[in-house]
Amino acid sequence: MPSQLPQILQFSAFPVSEFSRQQLVDKVQVQSLSREAFLEGNDDFSETVGLFVLLTDKVDVAVLDRLPNLRVITNYGAGFNNIDVEEATRRGIQVTNTPGILSEATADLTWGLMIAAARHIVPSDKLVRAGGFTGWQPELQLGKDLCGQTLGIVGLGDIGEKVARRAKGFEMRVVYYNRTRKSPEIERQLGAEYVSFDKLVAESDVISIHTPLTPETRHLFDTSTLNRMKPGSILINTSRGPVVDEAALVDVLQSGHLYAAGLDVFEEEPKVHPGLLDLDNVVMAAHIGSATYNTRTRMGDLAIENLLMALAGKMLPNPVNMVATQTIS
Repeated sequence: MPSQLPQILQFSAFPVSEFSRQQLVDKVQVQSLSREAFLEGNDDFSETVGLFVLLTDKVDVAVLDRLPNLRVITNYGAGFNNIDVEEATRRGIQVTNTPGILSEATADLTWGLMIAAARHIVPSDKLVRAGGFTGWQPELQLGKDLCGQTLGIVGLGDIGEKVARRAKGFEMRVVYYNRTRKSPEIERQLGAEYVSFDKLVAESDVISIHTPLTPETRHLFDTSTLNRMKPGSILINTSRGPVVDEAALVDVLQSGHLYAAGLDVFEEEPKVHPGLLDLDNVVMAAHIGSATYNTRTRMGDLAIENLLMALAGKMLPNPVNMVATQTIS
């Protein structure tokens, strides 16, 4: 006998609070199935109205064709370049994501990468573990100061703003480039100066990238841009890997034009350019920008809230696209 509850498909599990888990159990019926098994199987998903996905789950035409009555895609994560949003919109499917909640954690990690890259923390750790530390030396593992330097932020959204706020503690000059200039009040609060992209690239001692991945931002930091960066500067990327041309980045790190880089994302994730693996002046993390217990759980709770509100035809907290609302539950 068919379930009276709306049918939901979940490609990948994610952490949620017990309260949200119970809300989900009470209001919908969830079937967990990997994307691969879903596409390879012959089960009927014509009654499925909702889909939970991670940023690693590709939602393309092949997926959408097997879900003829899908009404909402809930993405666990702020970025949504894993979803064909244009096609979903054409089919009247609502797409949601979970931004905002992860901003503090990602800003913290950005600064962690910045400090680690500037102060040789990873090579120093390796030296100690290998038994190579023989005592204090005046020129051992000398690094770069951050205090008093110029921080350039590319993409002053929520994460970028929080990175800028933290820069006050380091007494840094903050410049930023964004598609739209922020209000004078926000600039005053952040102590941030709006400049052209070219000026930011040329003057920044550290550049931190916080832009979404779009056709315009793909390889924004290519050979030309990287070579126009200030000699001896540092590049940090906690946004999306393809914003940076990794082959070009390897070249400027090997040549010494850039002092160091800190990366939490990669161009062909989870693959990493082999040239990066041999460099001591790059700090790499495994896409852990939002990876705190509290943040990841709150993201799960918001994903569930997005789904349930979409099914109820209510105003969504985080719509990615605009479609006509329908009450399903």
